Amino acid sequence: MRISKTFLTVTTAVAAVAGTVPATQAAAHPIGIRATLQRDADALLAQGAPGVLVGLDTARGGTKVRSGYGNTANRTPVPWDARFRIGSYTKTFVSATVLQLVGEGRLTLDDTVEEWLPGVVRGHGNDGRKITVRQLLQHTSGLPDYLAGMPDLFTEEGFQKSRFSTVTPPQAVALAMAFEPEFTPGTSWNYSNTNYILAGMIIERVTGHRWQQEVQQRIVEPLGLRHTYTPGTYPQVPRPHAVGYERFPGPDATEDDPRYGEPIDATRLNPSFGGAAGEMISTTDDGNRFLRALLRGEVLRPAQLAEMRRTVPTNDSFRKNWPGARYGLGLMWIPNSCGGSWSHGGDIMGFMTRNGVTPDGGRSVVVTINTDSLKREPGVPAPSGDITRTLIDHALCG
Repeated sequence: MRISKTFLTVTTAVAAVAGTVPATQAAAHPIGIRATLQRDADALLAQGAPGVLVGLDTARGGTKVRSGYGNTANRTPVPWDARFRIGSYTKTFVSATVLQLVGEGRLTLDDTVEEWLPGVVRGHGNDGRKITVRQLLQHTSGLPDYLAGMPDLFTEEGFQKSRFSTVTPPQAVALAMAFEPEFTPGTSWNYSNTNYILAGMIIERVTGHRWQQEVQQRIVEPLGLRHTYTPGTYPQVPRPHAVGYERFPGPDATEDDPRYGEPIDATRLNPSFGGAAGEMISTTDDGNRFLRALLRGEVLRPAQLAEMRRTVPTNDSFRKNWPGARYGLGLMWIPNSCGGSWSHGGDIMGFMTRNGVTPDGGRSVVVTINTDSLKREPGVPAPSGDITRTLIDHALCG
């Protein structure tokens, strides 16, 4: 869903103990890469991460490191096999499902939204007759983000009142239609969760099944992703899991200084407000398995995978976090020290997910942090871009 924010605290001594890797996981990689990833994970604590879990997967096997606390009150680490909300990483699953339907000839990327959802995208200059399926998946539709119509969700009082409320896809789209478009379809780029709510609705119209069912049957089950869930309205994160902490902006907050208050436990919530844009739950193992299978051509036919990897430039605010980032269809290209990687992270209350996979699918990494409202320690300088960039670069290029 959202893109990252700011910070929390814990000691490196505890982090080092929490980061000890079971021998069965540690054997797959030399000590150098594990030590590097451990150091990188430890560094995220000063940037505000309560706890961190990193899973690296390669053709030679996998390894994990962790740091900080999954539960700050009990001073316990993030479980090695933690389940967590993946936020907008959901979009990659949804895009792959749409592209499978394209490969089967059941719709095309040039179909308009109006053809599949007549009259749904109308109002204040928004027009589904002028927006294609490709533009939804690529964030070039110009549609406003429906989350702009849910400001109470981002205050502590509002969140506490609405955290178990259900938001249906038509309700989310209707919220977006109250705003004018960001730009004429196809002329620019702007990240909007509305695009993927509509993509989920199109999956249902094409197949007769909810998008959750299609994602499960087409991707989750064939790949054996045993701990990947489409929870719908169900508020629990399956155990084991870390506590998901959320801070909310204080008085006189700005983008650079949100003046966060104390964190609350936001683990339990009704994720329907995220829907096809950010509802899902997974693990580092499953997240890596999907990324590697996708890039190795095990999920999509060659023509559709090529479409997914056809990118356009993102905007300045996006490139501030990921310099040089380009966006495809539910997948983004991020330059790094060994050329570049494919990725799609995600933020939702209580959880931040970041990831990356090499172009050949040979190596991937998934990072979970149990907050998306980071508040760095006093005196710690603001990071240059997303706080996981260095860790992911070392994981994929080291």
